[in-house]
Amino acid sequence: MVIGLTDSGVKNGPGQLVKTPGGKTASADVGPALAARVRLERTSRDWSMDELAKRAGVSRAMISKIEREECSPTAVMLGRLSGAFGISMSTLLASAESDSKRLLRYEEQQVWTDPESGYIRRAVSPVAGAPLQLVEVELPPQTKLTFPASAYSFLHQQLWILSGRLSFGEGPTEHALRKGDCLQLGAPVDCTFENRSTSASCRYLVAVIAH
Repeated sequence: MVIGLTDSGVKNGPGQLVKTPGGKTASADVGPALAARVRLERTSRDWSMDELAKRAGVSRAMISKIEREECSPTAVMLGRLSGAFGISMSTLLASAESDSKRLLRYEEQQVWTDPESGYIRRAVSPVAGAPLQLVEVELPPQTKLTFPASAYSFLHQQLWILSGRLSFGEGPTEHALRKGDCLQLGAPVDCTFENRSTSASCRYLVAVIAH
């Protein structure tokens, strides 16, 4: 499955519920909070929907649907929006009540599933917007996601492979990463995450620090 930089980065329907290995369910129905956060980030900058659409490279109609909770954005769409706002995806997805917590239990961590690719994203860090943010990602077999350089221009990131193999592209450079490998991202370029396995998911940890 390939998800690229097209303008079809939203899916209808609510957020997903993800069962954790411990059997507990972490709610990923972040629709209302995400809609409010996108609207807040946009209006606090005094941007019109047209201005945000231009900066993020998406249509005004899509932004309107997201703010009205009429559709769920994909991972690529979230990358575009967070890049336009100059914030991380973790900050964009974070619920307001998590801002004051210093301890976040495993079953309390927000888990979000891309409605298009099945990509699963767990916000591990307890404080949204902190200098360091840890995110665990599970990339399903035969899945490829491409994020624009704008999503990385204000971030320092490292990838640590927990299981499986990841083909990671930084512009024209490709890194073949396997369990235990750790890669520090270079200058901002379009980045591609690809799991070429036909049967095994790839799990990796992303450590993010805002410049």
